[in-house]
Parts: sequence; C-alpha cells; structure tokens
Amino acid sequence: MLVIPAIDLKDGVCVRLEQGLMDRDTIFNDNPAAQAQEWQNQGAELLHIVDLDGAFAGKPKNRSAIEAIVKSISIPAQLGGGVRDIATIESYLSLGLSRIIIGTAAQRNPELVREACAKFPGRIVVGIDAKNGMVAVQGWAEVTDITAVELARKFEDCGVTAIVYTDISRDGMLQGPNLEATQALAESVAIPVIASGGVSSLKDIERLMTIERSGVAGVITGKAIYTGAIKLSEAIALTKQGNQE
Repeated sequence: MLVIPAIDLKDGVCVRLEQGLMDRDTIFNDNPAAQAQEWQNQGAELLHIVDLDGAFAGKPKNRSAIEAIVKSISIPAQLGGGVRDIATIESYLSLGLSRIIIGTAAQRNPELVREACAKFPGRIVVGIDAKNGMVAVQGWAEVTDITAVELARKFEDCGVTAIVYTDISRDGMLQGPNLEATQALAESVAIPVIASGGVSSLKDIERLMTIERSGVAGVITGKAIYTGAIKLSEAIALTKQGNQE
C-alpha cells in the first residue's frame, strides 16, 4: 500500500481544510515546492496535489505553484481540482504531472473520463468525494443523489488507473478513515482504490492495511503529517514492512 502525502493549494500556499470548508483552513507552508521536496526526502513515491481554488472555480487557479512543485521533485505527482476538459488535462500533463484526477466532471460528464482514458492511457484517476455515501461535487459544496459505488461502476470498463475516495466528514478532522465505506467501494469495482480523509495515526494506516486485499492500493494523508501526528517516513516504513510479510 502506498502512503501518499497531500499538498492542498489555496492562494499559492499549502493549507489543510476541515471537512472541505474553505473558511476553515490552516496554512502549513508558504513554499509548496519546499514542502514537496520534504515529502520526497521522507520516502514518498507519489505526491497528491489539490488545487482547492480550482475545485471551486471550475478551472485551474494555482498553476505557478503546481509547476514549481513538479520541477522540485523527481517522484511522480497526481493533481486534481478544477479539471473539467481535455485541454486542461493536456496542459497539466505538459507540466510533467504523471496523473490527472477528474472529480466533479466525472459525475457531471462521464464521457470526459472515457475520452481522457482513451487519449491518455494509464494517466487518468477519478476522484469520488462522498458525504454519507452520496457523491459531492464543486469543491464539495454540492451533494448529489448518486452513491459513490454507483459512480465508480460507471468507469469500470474505460481504463481508469485508480479511484481516490474521500469521506468528506472525516477530511481534516483526524478522526480515522471510514474503513467500512472504503472497503465497500473497493470490493464493488476492479479499479484500485486510494483512501483519503481522516487518517490520524499509524494505527489508522495499520487498519487500512487490513483491507488492502479488498483493492485498497494506497492512502492519502495530509493534516496528520503536517501536524506531526504521523511521521511520513515511519508510515511508509510500516507499509513496506507489511508488504514483505
């Protein structure tokens, strides 16, 4: 299982939100590129970047910070937030990003996911954010009437590389991940699932490792590694040890 550190960008700096609320943000680093280097130095093999402003605006908003991050690291990075069309995907891939996450548009325009997967094989991830099991879009500001499992199944046959599943109620709250919902989603599709939201301790990482066989391929961690509740290098070592057993 990959432990994937997150860099959430708002106004060009690294922040963490509570439950996706833009007015409940904490700035953790005003130099995103330096932060990315720190996570790489601790052993990260993949970086998760979110353009929070872009997610709400529906178009890229932190391009210069994203470009600086990509130039500062040698590991692959995936990015989501404000990706609504093929042109944006092409533009981001040209910066050197490895994978692009389609979130809101996956629910509103599923054909975009199919087109993107065909044009950029192996480089498209679907982001599914849920509140009480229901998909939320537009920077989590709007809850839809489709379940996370229903949405995931729409992309079973089009070549999606992974699904990033976020439980909004847990995100930034350090209350532990929603194991039951994550496992249910992973077992409902053949696409690998990356868990996100609520990871607060190494114990949470261990709990997620118990459902790895269900198809949970990774876990994104943000607030816990910024506050020191988890040391990223220790979390990575834990999962690597588990893989060898």
